[in-house]
Amino acid sequence: MLSSTAKNLYWMGRYLQRAKSTARLIEATQRMALQSRGEEAVGVAAIFGMEDEFRQSQQQSGGRLADLIDFLVLDQNNPSSIASSIGAARRNAREERNNITVDVWESLNGLWLELNARLRRNRAQLDRGALIEMVRTQAVMIFGAAQVTLLRDEAYNFLQLGAFLERADNTARILDVKFHVLRPDGNPDAGGLDYFAWSEVLACIGAVRTYRRIYRSALHPMKVAELMMLRRDVPRSVHHCLGMVDSSMGELADVYGTRGEADRLAGELHARLRYARIDKVFEQGLKSFLGNVRADIATLSDEIGRQFLLD
Repeated sequence: MLSSTAKNLYWMGRYLQRAKSTARLIEATQRMALQSRGEEAVGVAAIFGMEDEFRQSQQQSGGRLADLIDFLVLDQNNPSSIASSIGAARRNAREERNNITVDVWESLNGLWLELNARLRRNRAQLDRGALIEMVRTQAVMIFGAAQVTLLRDEAYNFLQLGAFLERADNTARILDVKFHVLRPDGNPDAGGLDYFAWSEVLACIGAVRTYRRIYRSALHPMKVAELMMLRRDVPRSVHHCLGMVDSSMGELADVYGTRGEADRLAGELHARLRYARIDKVFEQGLKSFLGNVRADIATLSDEIGRQFLLD
């Protein structure tokens, strides 16, 4: 496969997953804002590593949550906004019409057309909540179409590789920022548990009911961290996502008949999450552990670029 083709499919997966994750995070943040002091905006910007960009874009308005939503959803000058991500995913998909199915293309193109039609309307009359829900729902349908219609070949593996690497990074960022906002000292056993706030942390990855099914107990910060980070059976956990990345790398290694530094790092990262124990993680320090994981995910992304995409 040409490196340009691999790059288009890899980034199509990353951009689409980024839009979906952003939509889910904003929905959870909006619910949380109804119960809090209204300080969520900068915290959410921190998850994307865009505090400075957000503050600069909103100097006159004071950085309200409504401004954050516009920045992360509508602002086409923000390369990580939903509008920018869907546009980039669609451009990549258009270049690879021969490597994706009609169902995947039509679902993604339809989302892009509907999003642009809504963005052309008067912003004062735009229902941002409905737009975010539409993006999240349609993104799920696009990934569903990919699962049930795509040939299991290199194209599929590069799409999966991009999507799951993006998802792993997103979940690690959410857990890192949200946990330490609620527990600044990193102590999971400190008193004063805010049930609603911890529920919304789980809602950021759609796992509120999943937590109840697994633990059948009251919310506890250590268990929330374990679910989001170490549970192999939770589709948005860091462990699950890195397992899928490692699997996709293995499939590509079988096709190409060779392995490189990206394969080694993917396997090492997966093994680290697979064999980690939550009590040992907190002994080390959750912030330190997640910081190392996030740094290595960034390194893995760079190595994938060098190994496959000629970056």
